[in-house]
Amino acid sequence: MPYINAIIKQGAESRISDREFILREINEFMASPKRADMIKGIDYYRGFHDILKRQRTAIGIDGELEVIENVPNNHVVDNQYRKIVNQKANYILGKQMTVRSDDERYTKLLNNIFDNKFDKIFNDICKDSMNCGIGWLYIEYDKNGNISFRRFKPWEVIPGWADEEHTRLDYAIRVYPVIAYEGRNRKTIVKTEVFDNRGITRFIISGGSLIPDGTEWRTPYFYRGEMPVNWSEIPLVGFKYNGDEIPLIKFLKSLQDGYNVMLSNFQNGMEEDPRNTILVLKNYDGENLGEFRKNLANFGAVKVRTADGSQGGVETLRIEVNSENYKSITELLKKAIIENGMGYDAKDDRLGGNPNQMNIQSMYSDIDLDANGMETEYKQSLNRLLWFLNAHFENTGQGRFEDKAVDFIFNRDILINESEAIDNCIKSRGILSNETIVAMHPWVNDAEEELKKIKKQEEELEFELGMPKKTEEINNEKQ
Repeated sequence: MPYINAIIKQGAESRISDREFILREINEFMASPKRADMIKGIDYYRGFHDILKRQRTAIGIDGELEVIENVPNNHVVDNQYRKIVNQKANYILGKQMTVRSDDERYTKLLNNIFDNKFDKIFNDICKDSMNCGIGWLYIEYDKNGNISFRRFKPWEVIPGWADEEHTRLDYAIRVYPVIAYEGRNRKTIVKTEVFDNRGITRFIISGGSLIPDGTEWRTPYFYRGEMPVNWSEIPLVGFKYNGDEIPLIKFLKSLQDGYNVMLSNFQNGMEEDPRNTILVLKNYDGENLGEFRKNLANFGAVKVRTADGSQGGVETLRIEVNSENYKSITELLKKAIIENGMGYDAKDDRLGGNPNQMNIQSMYSDIDLDANGMETEYKQSLNRLLWFLNAHFENTGQGRFEDKAVDFIFNRDILINESEAIDNCIKSRGILSNETIVAMHPWVNDAEEELKKIKKQEEELEFELGMPKKTEEINNEKQ
């Protein structure tokens, strides 16, 4: 068959099976800036920002910065980055994707696969693509022989691209940790899976070497009965955030860091209220400033004295914390995060009062532009996924559909003025088909199902209206 290879052949190891080559690829990837950006994107999404590691410093006696511990050091994280990622994911995938084909049977088969479980995995991969630049979907078979999908973490996958455009894989390496126990001792084992056109090769990394993982360390992708079978393509599909695979964190990290710093500094300033006042001491009756601070904190008073005709006392030089400055800076940074992240502000002034559809569309313009690019990348990846699904349908005797065109429609979750949308639907009667009007109605989720309900309702109404007439005709015939 055109989609699968024969049984795995034993023989000389190919380039990808060379263990030195695999180790070199792993070591380069683990130390690469690209993987570091992936980890940083995931960390920031989860709330582990650089501000959490910040220390307060001051200029020491020798003129160098020194860490000081006895001052407020708040680590405020207002995670605007996570908000932008969730906005985009829910905007493009908040509603179930529509899959259409001219062949009804083919459409039904595809919709059975693109179910709610797939939607959950797809949503996670969408977030991966933004956080890491690319997300990975692995195609496999479950224990019942049904096609299934798994999400691979991007920072664990080393792709070996077959082309410069990064559309097809020559091989792939997955490196991931596994928790194991030796007696009562818990330890982490690093495992490696190599995917190529001969199947899957499994290793354990130990002492800088690759050791075969178990007795069945080489396996095919799946079995048909007892016969091992392989895909002729690597069953791993990448979903890119953009063509250059640049993660969103690269555009927003400095702005998010600045936003966190301003909020943390403001809280530090407010908590340092006793320190906002510089105290000028005259003839202090004590040994040192530490004792003065302690007395001030414990008793709210200090002792001073008059010496050599100089009156003792405490004067203040007050430093004000200007909250308006912090407010202006944080508002500017928040706005910059939204604009550079190409999101939207749900509290936009354009939503005040009774917003019209033009204002709403204007608010969504940036996220809409970014979603257009994401859709282009995702549709290309979904067409790659179709290759495996078509192979599955053919190999399981469900039909041959490789020549059938498929449309993937992303039903974007956008705020609308419902009254205006419904009014436009009513005005479109006689101009557009009922199917188009029903599909555009804001209260309809499934246009095809709604049309069936309308048809059934009309048939029931016609039957009820027709009953008296039919009864009268029957009586006339009897007379």
